[in-house]
Amino acid sequence: MSKNIFCKSLFALLLVFFIPAAIAQQQSADLNSDIGDIPENVDVVIDGHDLPESSFSFMVQEIGASVPILAHNADTPFNPASSIKTLTTLAALDTLGPAFNWQTELYALGPVSDGVLEGDLLMKGGGDPFLVEDQLRNMLKALQRTGIEHITGNLILDGSYFDPTVEQGEVIDNQNGRSYNTEPNAVISNFQSVNFYFQPHPNGRDVVILTDPQLPNLKITNRLRLVNRSCGGYQRGVSFNRNDNDPSEVIFEGQFPSGCTQYRMVREVLNAPGYTFGLFTQLWGELGGQLDGSLGVDTVPEELEPVLTWSSLPLSDVVKSINKFSNNLMTRHLLLTLGAETFGSPATVEKGVEAIESYLEMNGMDSSQLILSNGSGLSRDTRISTALMNEILRSAWASPYMPEYVASLPINGMDGTMRTRLRGTNMSGRMHIKTGSLNEVSAIAGFVYSRSNKTYAVTGIINHELADRGPGAELMDALLTWVYQQ
Repeated sequence: MSKNIFCKSLFALLLVFFIPAAIAQQQSADLNSDIGDIPENVDVVIDGHDLPESSFSFMVQEIGASVPILAHNADTPFNPASSIKTLTTLAALDTLGPAFNWQTELYALGPVSDGVLEGDLLMKGGGDPFLVEDQLRNMLKALQRTGIEHITGNLILDGSYFDPTVEQGEVIDNQNGRSYNTEPNAVISNFQSVNFYFQPHPNGRDVVILTDPQLPNLKITNRLRLVNRSCGGYQRGVSFNRNDNDPSEVIFEGQFPSGCTQYRMVREVLNAPGYTFGLFTQLWGELGGQLDGSLGVDTVPEELEPVLTWSSLPLSDVVKSINKFSNNLMTRHLLLTLGAETFGSPATVEKGVEAIESYLEMNGMDSSQLILSNGSGLSRDTRISTALMNEILRSAWASPYMPEYVASLPINGMDGTMRTRLRGTNMSGRMHIKTGSLNEVSAIAGFVYSRSNKTYAVTGIINHELADRGPGAELMDALLTWVYQQ
């Protein structure tokens, strides 16, 4: 081979190896600067509310395209609020599979004869995030079909699948008792929440308080007074408080308007074992069962076989509940389950975060643009770039579980957290969008089917004092409208 031919061959080989790398490096570098002009209708919102350009980030890229059509601050990490659930749910679907079930195990700690369990019943929680009242009732029916009707001992709860540290999360906005702040627990049921219904008493002086479910171990102190006033005001004048010296007691105070036919308030009560014990007792009695003992907390004795293993709804259904209605507790359970299934129990937040980061890296995505706290977005510390979020969405579109994933996202103008947004227009039903909202945060992440029938992955975040007060949603809706028009 001549020297000239050798040099040409070597040059061609170098092109094969270095040109793709150079192109990839250039595309990555491009995101450090803006791509495309901010659309005029979006700019109107920005100027109208005097929003600094550093306070928001956008990225829009057509599915299958190599570069975005719009990128602004795309590589800058922002607080995404609940839109981070798009990552947690995708990682769970791809890692665990859509048919994954959580298992709740029931153990008889004594002999069973003629429908009587002479001893305790132990319930080992598997972290089921959707063990709601109907599911628990069906589980107890199945237990009765095993031949147990009367439990002479206690109900023992085993929550060891989750490490105790998972209950030490931050309380957002100092709203203790709000259901969105409920901490994870492997034996939690019904989201640890009670619906309180308030209505005027016929005597014209007092206020009636009804509850659903009716927990026999929950004490309610009613100090409400009825006042002659039209129905209105913050929480209709009802103040909810816990008794610091007795966690089983809740106290209602204030003045309730006589003009209100009924008002509903949802609050977290008791603790996870206490709530599950109360709900178990109530439902067991409704089914004709008898429990003689009280609540205990312990772990399963070694080499004991369960009398019943109850499977949860499949993960695909759980993911739909999470994303449609932005359920924080369920998402936190999902992160913990990912950690336990990947690295072994007991589940910790750190294991869950590591499982998410490993998922990104295994799929060729850079986790350095991510700071993850609990997977739900209910955090002041979580950060992610819109570039990474957009890449996650495009990866989801290529996943074998894309149909399950996309179906879990709210549809604009139709359901979930997008039910009232961009409805009543030609755009209604053309978007699958996960929203995010927190004090000073508004965000979107999802897919838009444009009027030209192209599919775009769209991510947008604003971190600003006005973000959650209307301008944030207005800005994101303007972005979505522009994408639809492409």
